[in-house]
Amino acid sequence: MDESWATLWESVADALPEGLAVVRGERRVRWAELDERASRLAAALEDVGVRREAKVAIVAYNTPEHLEAVFAAYKLRACPINLNFRYQARELAEVLEDSESEVLVFHGSLAEQVGSARDTVNGLRAVIQIDDGSPLLDGALRFEDLIQAYPPARRIPRSGDDIQLLYTGGTTGSPRGVMYRHSAAVEMNAFAAYSLAGLALPSDAAAAARCAVTLRERGLTPTVLPASPLVHGTALNLSAAGWLLGGTIVFLESRSFDAHELWRAVEREGVTQIGIVGDAFAGPMITALEEAEANGRPYDVSTVERVLSSGAPWSLRLKRGLAERGSMTLVETIGASEGGPTAVAVVPPGTRAEDSRFVLGERARLLTENGTELQPGSTEVGLLAMMPPIPFAYFNDPVRSEQVFRMIGGQRYSICGDYAKQEADGSVVFLGRGSLCINTAGEKVFPEEVEAALRAHPAVLDANVVGIADEVWNEAVTAVVALRPDWSATEEEMKEAVRDRLAGYKVPKRVVFVTNIPRTPAGKAQYEWARRVATDAGSPVDPLG
Repeated sequence: MDESWATLWESVADALPEGLAVVRGERRVRWAELDERASRLAAALEDVGVRREAKVAIVAYNTPEHLEAVFAAYKLRACPINLNFRYQARELAEVLEDSESEVLVFHGSLAEQVGSARDTVNGLRAVIQIDDGSPLLDGALRFEDLIQAYPPARRIPRSGDDIQLLYTGGTTGSPRGVMYRHSAAVEMNAFAAYSLAGLALPSDAAAAARCAVTLRERGLTPTVLPASPLVHGTALNLSAAGWLLGGTIVFLESRSFDAHELWRAVEREGVTQIGIVGDAFAGPMITALEEAEANGRPYDVSTVERVLSSGAPWSLRLKRGLAERGSMTLVETIGASEGGPTAVAVVPPGTRAEDSRFVLGERARLLTENGTELQPGSTEVGLLAMMPPIPFAYFNDPVRSEQVFRMIGGQRYSICGDYAKQEADGSVVFLGRGSLCINTAGEKVFPEEVEAALRAHPAVLDANVVGIADEVWNEAVTAVVALRPDWSATEEEMKEAVRDRLAGYKVPKRVVFVTNIPRTPAGKAQYEWARRVATDAGSPVDPLG
């Protein structure tokens, strides 16, 4: 579809004005109200100078106002920017400067870092505060006041060439802005959404509206709960695709993840799809289910049709815990903001989680360094590559854009540096990103495969693996491990868990135990933290290990 997100959502709002668009606790926003509020905010943004391709940064929690700000920016053909609400003032200022943001929308409780960042950033026309009971930041405009003060902006013609700018989480470096055409972003997200609904991809906004009406008439409108923050691309894309089908987005009210709150929302709202980020979410979800069952009041999960995880490992033990309950499909994807899911593992209802395996996505290929496509069963390690729809560039970074978005043999690919190998049966073994690869005595070790071996041990809650400078090994494989509550394990047990699954040179030379391994709000690893912890614990020196 050669359409913008805003035009598509407007068509749905016109077709289903009384349908629920967003639910958060007791607050319920219907499609007509959503469209009007976003249009009023768009008028306010336009009044402060926001024009096509202007950047509107959003540092906010999962609330209706967050999505209203995204919708409003798209109405003006501007670019909303997803910012991490855990950023300190310096980090916030860096991304604001990098993105050339002109407006910043924020929750009031984040005023301290917003105020400090604002004082060092050039080009900000306005800061707009979402009310959460906090005092108004000096010089800030109040979100709700703007909604009340401005009439709805007139609708304008838009194009599928409008730009969606998604900032990466910065797991392996500074956050970078990934630029999609709306047409590519819509196609990437809509194809799966319509396929699951049993519908063909519509040709334009009017056809999309008719599809939304058809789903409503059949009782198949999705109710989507993105458990992770909207700063995570999967949560934002899941919401966008759910809206495209005329669906309802359900947000949790707590600002830190509460699994009991999630299951209560599932029961109350009849949630059909849940988006999570690996074990950081799945673990508490299983614990909450077990606690409710032990108390004799199990949660009703019968409405859940699909749980989608992306961005962090999802262990077999926790998959099994969900697969044994309800009739949901479990979908785990491996991918990146630069192109979507490269590999997918699916556990259909009624099947064993143990039988799931990763396979390449329809748009994914495994290539050698020189661009030759590898076939199943090849002994070579290859680079995961995505074919269109993909982004066209990084924002203001032509050098990195040329490295990642490449033309090979007349075909355009997105190649982020993720390595994998493909078995003869087509299953994919994900090895990890080359920038994180550990060079130990000339051998390459990818942290993710060692982490997976560690997480297979029943005592392990989470693990990070890094390379630490070493005179003997160049880099020594070092594991930072958090154990499950009330469990214990020794360093040698951890080494054996890896030795049982992988080659000897991949066994950690040292294991550092910690009580908890922090992850980003989106559930992603923080390897610089792990490297500091491992370094502070002392360099491993064990030439015979």
